[in-house]
Amino acid sequence: MTIDLISDTVTKPTPAMMEAMMHAEVGDDVFKMDPTVNALQEKVAKLFGMEDALFFPSGTMANQAAIKLHTQPGDQLICDKYAHVYNYEGGGAAFNSGVTCKLIDGDRGMFSAAQLAAAIAGRADIHVPFSRLVCIENTTNKGGGACWDFSELERVQKVAKDNNLAFHLDGARLFNALVAKKETPAQYGALFDTISICLSKGLGAPIGSILLGSKVHIAKALRIRKLFGGAMRQTGFLAAAAIYALDHHVERLADDHLKAKQLGRVLQEVSYVTKVEPIETNIIIFYVDEKIGATHFIEIMKGKNILLTPMGEGRIRIVTHLDYTDEMHETLLKELKKDQFY
Repeated sequence: MTIDLISDTVTKPTPAMMEAMMHAEVGDDVFKMDPTVNALQEKVAKLFGMEDALFFPSGTMANQAAIKLHTQPGDQLICDKYAHVYNYEGGGAAFNSGVTCKLIDGDRGMFSAAQLAAAIAGRADIHVPFSRLVCIENTTNKGGGACWDFSELERVQKVAKDNNLAFHLDGARLFNALVAKKETPAQYGALFDTISICLSKGLGAPIGSILLGSKVHIAKALRIRKLFGGAMRQTGFLAAAAIYALDHHVERLADDHLKAKQLGRVLQEVSYVTKVEPIETNIIIFYVDEKIGATHFIEIMKGKNILLTPMGEGRIRIVTHLDYTDEMHETLLKELKKDQFY
């Protein structure tokens, strides 16, 4: 038995999800003739109270499309130093849109309205890039699955609006935050200009993300998706999996969160772990004793068929997910408690 906790992207479709996929009604989505894709887009737009939505093959492409539709080459987007759009999208903001990133030194991937106001203060002339877009990520990946405080998001949005800045949410794991904080999609739909949601992480679909926005934004995004090579044909097979995930896999995210917190408590008790970052959702980030080292610890665990991932700076990440069973959980808890890694 291999216990793969490198990400929540490693899940495979459940038998019921596969059944939904195999019976999907499909058409050519490039011509907007795939009924299942259309149903998915309408379903998510309605859920968030936004005008329109567009299915993408990946979260990175959805984010990059949002950046491009909100900016022009030479502009600047503002995000936290831990933001996925800056750290893990291959420099796409510069390559695809010709924009630079101004980084805010926030806390676990989250910054305050005051920090945003300070970041945009100062000169605004031909010598400096114009700020056009604010990107936030909820939950924060590099920040260990942290959830933004919604009232702070409202304050951040006000600063953005007062300064004519577009407001984009990288909501790759937004449903984890909604479940953990008992918030609603409509709250977020009312706050952001555009939202991307990954369907292949905690929700367990095999492929795909959704970008939400106004009809004008999504019309632009449709052109950008084509430009980026993201237009697909009989995509309804994938959309059917996403619809199934939205209908059946949201509330169960609480199980992933519970398992993550149980693992965190064990990690806090063993001698070889020096720090465990706060755990709110399904991501655990921890540090081991320098005598062991993160790389060596990961290799030891790999030898036990337990797969973890490094996050740099001595950080190790565990991500719980749909395919992480109770049996796997008990096995991992026992292994961590052995405390024999020196």
